[in-house]
Amino acid sequence: MSRLSTMLLLLFLSITFLAQADGGKQGYTLGDTIADFKLKSVDGTNKSLKNYEKEKGIILIFTCNHCPFSVAYEDRIIALHKKYAVLGYPVLAINPNDATAKPIDSYENMVERAEDKAFPFDYLHDETQEVAKRFGATKTPHVYILKKQSKIFTVEYVGAIDDNAFEPDGVHQKFVEYALDQLIKGVSVSLTETKAVGCGIKWKK
Repeated sequence: MSRLSTMLLLLFLSITFLAQADGGKQGYTLGDTIADFKLKSVDGTNKSLKNYEKEKGIILIFTCNHCPFSVAYEDRIIALHKKYAVLGYPVLAINPNDATAKPIDSYENMVERAEDKAFPFDYLHDETQEVAKRFGATKTPHVYILKKQSKIFTVEYVGAIDDNAFEPDGVHQKFVEYALDQLIKGVSVSLTETKAVGCGIKWKK
């Protein structure tokens, strides 16, 4: 093999590795239309965006059982749902992790966690990880605020819940709440993207 061929092969392998590391997908960005999906919920039924047709939007959060960041945010995610579901923006949680890598993130353990915490929102299992890849999610938690316009959902915000994962009393910027308050008032979201902070999604190998 020539030196040039070797270099090209190494470049190809590097690109392939990086694509696998981030799920191989850039994902949705501001204003993009969300393609519908169907995933199994902890209540045993399949849920899709059609289940949310009567809502004004969705607080879609990729999260999981094992990640310390996700666990730290659980009570705040519950609070977000209780505050904004009545205003037309319920939480929809999705676990994208490979249960082989993290058995605690199995569907059975999701059911148990949802019962223990009395989740008032749908908690879905992205077993194939196709939905997470389509969104471009990389962390747990990773938030996508979706707004319903006619019969479609579009992305209005992507990123973190707030600016302090482990100290709720130390939060200074409530990114998700700010965005939702603006949407509910009928004005454009001023801060549409922040850096998601959490554990990397555990992709299938």
